[in-house]
Amino acid sequence: MRTAAITCAVLWALAACNATNTGNPGLDAPRGIELVRSKLERESDPNVPDAEASQFGNDSRDFAFGLYRELRGSDENLFYSPYSVSAALGMTYGGARSETKTEMANALRFTLGDEALHRVFNATGLALTKRAEEQPKSSEGPAGGTGFELDVVNAAFLAKDMTFVDDYLDLLAVNYGAGLYRADFGSPEQQRLAINDWVAERTRTRIQGLLPGGSITQYVVCVLVNAIYFKASWLEPFDPKLTETATFHSPAGDREVQMMNDRTALQYMRGEGYAALSLPYVSPSVRMLFILPDEGRFGDFEAGLDRARFDEATSALSEHDVRLKVPKFSFEFEVKLKDTMKALGMNLAFSNSGADFSGLAGRPGEIWVDGIYHKAFVALDEQGTEAAASTAVVFVAESAKPQADFFLDRPFLFAIYDEPTGQILFIGRLLDPG
Repeated sequence: MRTAAITCAVLWALAACNATNTGNPGLDAPRGIELVRSKLERESDPNVPDAEASQFGNDSRDFAFGLYRELRGSDENLFYSPYSVSAALGMTYGGARSETKTEMANALRFTLGDEALHRVFNATGLALTKRAEEQPKSSEGPAGGTGFELDVVNAAFLAKDMTFVDDYLDLLAVNYGAGLYRADFGSPEQQRLAINDWVAERTRTRIQGLLPGGSITQYVVCVLVNAIYFKASWLEPFDPKLTETATFHSPAGDREVQMMNDRTALQYMRGEGYAALSLPYVSPSVRMLFILPDEGRFGDFEAGLDRARFDEATSALSEHDVRLKVPKFSFEFEVKLKDTMKALGMNLAFSNSGADFSGLAGRPGEIWVDGIYHKAFVALDEQGTEAAASTAVVFVAESAKPQADFFLDRPFLFAIYDEPTGQILFIGRLLDPG
C-alpha cells in the first residue's frame, strides 16, 4: 500500500538503478512535477517480423471497431483515437498479471506474446513519428500541400510514496519512450492541473482539461498518459474559391454548411450499400477514408462496421474521376471509458479486490484502475486536417471517499443509540432550534 517517507527513499534509490534525475528539464516537465529519465534508452530500431506487424495491425483495427460499436449509441458526433486508447492501455497491460491480464488481452484484442506486443508498439510509434520525413519532394518543396505533423508521446506520472517494479519502468522507457515523472498526489488538484497542462502542450492546446475535476485524489498512485497530435495538408488542397453554402441532411434536419468542392482523380470504390473514397495527405502513407452509406442505410451499415468491412473498402479502391463535395467541420468529443472497457470484457482491472497489477506495483489487489479518460478534437478545411487526442489511465490504491453535503439547516430527526446491542437510547426531532 501507500507508505511513509522512508519508502520514498527506497523507491527512488531503486529507480536510480534505472533512472537519473535530469535536474531542470525545462518544458519537458509540468510545473510541480519532476522528470526522471531511465538510463535505458528507447529501442530505436526494434526488430519486428512482418507477420507480427501485420497481426498487430489486424488486432488494432479489430479493437478500433469494437470500441466504435460501444461508443456509437449516442445521437451526437463521434471522434476518438483508438490508437491513443490502445497505447495507454498497452502500457497498463504491461503491469497486469493473472486473470486481469487475460481479460485485458481479450478486450484490447492483443494476440501477440508480451515481448512481441510491446516491441511492435514501439515500432509502430516510431514509424508514426517518422511520417513527416516521407513527404515527396520537388524542387519547390513538398508536392501539393505543405505541412505535416504527427507526434505521439507517452508518460507515466508515478506517486512519490509508492514502490514500482523496476522492470516495469524499463518496459515503459524501452518500448514506449515514456517520460517518467515523480508526482505528489498528496496535492491532487495541483497534480491534475499539471498533467492537463502537459497534455495541452503536447497537443498544441487542442486537448484541454483531459482529467476532469475529482478524477485525481490523494489515493492516486499512477497516471499513464498517451497524447497524439496530427496536422497535415491535403496532397492537393481544395480551392477556397469553390467552397459554397450547401445543404447537409442531418438526422435532426437539414443544415446549411460550408461545402468544399473539387473534381479530380482520386481513389474510390463502390461496395454493397455504400461507397468509399480515400483522400491523401502530403505524406503518402497517411490518408483519410470517407465512407458514405447509401441513403436510408446509415444505421444498418454502422451497426455492421468492422475490420472486414474497413479492409474491404481500402483494398477495393481504384482511381476514378471524382466530383467531390466535403463539408468543413470542427468539433470535440470526450468520454470516460471505464464502462466501455467493461462492456468489452475488461472487468477485473477496475476491481478493488480482484485487480492484479503486481507487475507494476504492490501485490495483487493493492492497486486498480479507477478511471480511463479520453478526449479528442478534429477540424477539417480546404488546407487539410488537424486532429488531437489523449488518453489517461488513473490507478488508485485506496477507494476515494464519496463526497457529500449535509447541512442541518431545516427540521431533522436524531437518535442516540448503542451500536453493539442495537438499542436506541434516545430519539427525537428538532423543528426549531430557537
